[in-house]
Amino acid sequence: MGIRFLLNGEAQEVEATPTTTLLYWLREQARLTGTKEGCNEGDCGACTVMVTDAQGSRALNACILFLPQLAGKAVRTVEGIAGPEGQMHPVQQAMVDHHGSQCGFCTPGFVVSMAVAHLNRRTDYDDQLAGNLCRCTGYAPIIRAAQAAADQPVPQWMLDDARAVQLLPPDGGAAGHPPPCIPKGADDLANWYEAHPEATLIAGATDVGLWVTKGLRELAPVAFLNQCEDLRGIVDDGKTLRIGAMVTLTELLPIMQGRHPGFAEMIRRYGAVQVRNAATVGGNIANGSPIGDGPPALIALGARLHLRKGAVRREIPLEDFFLDYGRQDRAPGEFIEAVSLPVQPDHLRCYKLSKRFDQDISALCGCFNIRVENGYVAAARIAFGGMAGVPKRASSVEVALQGQPWTEDTVRGAMARFARDFTPLSDMRASATYRLTAAQNMLMRACLDSRGEAVSVLEVRP
Repeated sequence: MGIRFLLNGEAQEVEATPTTTLLYWLREQARLTGTKEGCNEGDCGACTVMVTDAQGSRALNACILFLPQLAGKAVRTVEGIAGPEGQMHPVQQAMVDHHGSQCGFCTPGFVVSMAVAHLNRRTDYDDQLAGNLCRCTGYAPIIRAAQAAADQPVPQWMLDDARAVQLLPPDGGAAGHPPPCIPKGADDLANWYEAHPEATLIAGATDVGLWVTKGLRELAPVAFLNQCEDLRGIVDDGKTLRIGAMVTLTELLPIMQGRHPGFAEMIRRYGAVQVRNAATVGGNIANGSPIGDGPPALIALGARLHLRKGAVRREIPLEDFFLDYGRQDRAPGEFIEAVSLPVQPDHLRCYKLSKRFDQDISALCGCFNIRVENGYVAAARIAFGGMAGVPKRASSVEVALQGQPWTEDTVRGAMARFARDFTPLSDMRASATYRLTAAQNMLMRACLDSRGEAVSVLEVRP
């Protein structure tokens, strides 16, 4: 497969297998070894690169980024953060001035993440750098460096990529090598996937990437969806919010901040910036993980899933998509086009329980959409991840709450119903007993939270 993209301002035409990662190609073929291999699963940020396209510039993990995903885009590694004459970028100079590097292994990734934040004028460094791990220096001098560089102008060479990508061919393919596995829209995808139902669809690759780097799986055939622009976008018609399957979590976050802040806060804790910049709403649903954080919130909001096979489309409640562990209601050759949810007042509360606050997999995740009128529960939709082999509603608990006064006594009476809805497993993240108890306590937290009482362990109130 021939792929054309820009690398540190220079045009590249690359022949590679579809599942060759950018990190492997950079280090083994391009001999740009500044980009480091650490965890090789998108967790440590040592391999962070900057990718620019029509949507702007963002930080991504090169270790789980396949070369076909770069077609028609521009990439900058740490070697390209400095100027063409060797001029240091403001964040590089600040890292030197504020002693932000010690062993240096993580430094290239930090520098790239900081340079992207600097370009985009982001100063929320606790979020922007949460996906870059440092074991030596610690974050204090690195944060000071980022703050010191914040007011410096963006170097011109960092702005050149946005114009340069416009000169690349629309398909991003190298001359003579059209990429048949990169459909240009949902219609192309539907036709191709119906003819190749055994194929693997790759959206952001934040999960599929690990199938290759950790599972050492051979994936063929594959289709990359990054050029299906009609699967992007969020449409509000006043009654329904339709979210395209290729919408990233980064794009979804600000939308949810204005509608359902509890969901937005959970998205902020989903992976890190590099992961959220790649991970898609459709991919998060399609992989069917019982511990994916997106589906419980969407189920609690009454989301419906839009599926397509060839020219045939159908729509189902999202909770009906998940049949059993590793099994979904999706026919061969059928894919997710979008998910939609009713426009509604915000009653949603989402609680994610994990061993690390940032960038960790949930032991369990509970989402509570409880509408109270005149002190009584008028409607309740409660969904959990991590409590069963699939994301699942707490139907018995909902029934126990319906029509009852929204009080602590009602909550205590409903707690026992969790054992009817779930038979959780014990694993490395939590025991079954712990999960069941935590789920019960989350319901009480939702009750207290709705009354404005202090429930966050991250806040101290007088």
